[in-house]
Amino acid sequence: MRIVAVYHEYSDHAREVVEWIDQFERRSGRTVEQIDPDTPDGETFCAAREILQYPTITVTDDDGKPYEIWSGSPLPVIDEVMGYVAR
Repeated sequence: MRIVAVYHEYSDHAREVVEWIDQFERRSGRTVEQIDPDTPDGETFCAAREILQYPTITVTDDDGKPYEIWSGSPLPVIDEVMGYVAR
């Protein structure tokens, strides 16, 4: 299971995302992968999942198949994301 945060590092929403990631990691013990959509890998990741709005939080299986995608603000409730991770 992968938890991925897609956001622009130097943006208005960056601080909100970083704080969400910190809280999620402390509460769940899981690592959140961070992707910048302006990098080649980020562009590929976003295109494959049709991510057009930032920030986006997504939970995928190990093969990259998305279980759930939350785009824009407000960010999802941590307990909701943890529910997908606990599966």
